[in-house]
Amino acid sequence: MKELIRYSIRWSLGIAVITFVLAALFSIVSTVLLEGVGWAAGMMIVFVIVLIGIFFDMLGIAATSADEVPFHAMASKRVSGAKHAIQIIRNADRFSNFCNDVIGDISGIISGTASAVVVVQLAVTFADRQSSALEFTISIVFTSIVAALTVGGKAFGKAFAIRFSTPIIFYVGKIFYFFEKRFNIVLMREKKGKNHKKASISKKRK
Repeated sequence: MKELIRYSIRWSLGIAVITFVLAALFSIVSTVLLEGVGWAAGMMIVFVIVLIGIFFDMLGIAATSADEVPFHAMASKRVSGAKHAIQIIRNADRFSNFCNDVIGDISGIISGTASAVVVVQLAVTFADRQSSALEFTISIVFTSIVAALTVGGKAFGKAFAIRFSTPIIFYVGKIFYFFEKRFNIVLMREKKGKNHKKASISKKRK
């Protein structure tokens, strides 16, 4: 129990720091991209941010839905990415927390901020900044569209992730393998709980 609490505290503090850094980076990049562009380009940037959130949400759902059994046969044949896929599934709690909560929530916050900038740009384009009614209408319509795309996209991504969780995690495992092989960057370390240790001991006895 104490070990679980320590692990949870370490992970919570670590992910909080990562979230702070990524949120700052996302905010800086989106601000730089939106500065000086028209409302059409601004809309495209907002939609890209929304798509990033949907994509990572799908990855997080796939990790919690996938079963590691199909990857054991691949790993025994030394298929590239199979072992990394197993590691992702065994660390599904952390992986989904990063994808769904960190990237997903940051994307939601940044897309909301970017939407406000686009609304101002639209109001300026219509040369009617004195009309609060127009700006209010534009704000409501655009914000509603962004919200609808976010919720609808995540609903579609969730169904897709559950249905095709195995190939999705396999491709992510290949990406992890590529980074480790080419750049020597380990994105996720192997997690062996008590159940895995017991299983390995019983195999040795046999």
